[in-house]
Amino acid sequence: MRSKKGVVGKYARMTAAGLRSETAEFDKEMVVTKSKPLTAEERAWWERVRRRPGRPRRGRGAKIISVSLEQELLARSDALAKSLGISRALLIERGLKAVLAAEGRLG
Repeated sequence: MRSKKGVVGKYARMTAAGLRSETAEFDKEMVVTKSKPLTAEERAWWERVRRRPGRPRRGRGAKIISVSLEQELLARSDALAKSLGISRALLIERGLKAVLAAEGRLG
């Protein structure tokens, strides 16, 4: 079992009366005049945490497509991607770039 350290542990060990006095400020109505603009550091933190999780942007972004592949080809491709430690999407991306380069159309 994990030990209860830090802020959560502090409150978990408190009595009901201690917890009530420690959190009394949160029972008050929020007063807008007490707020202040975010600092540059706080703004950077806020932008990081509010960003939606997802795939990292590469190039000009990604487009989701649906492609049909023969099952054995897909299985072999997945096995290769796994052995290389890359995703299926990256393996396909590398393959397309290789074909485009071979045709002189990489851009």
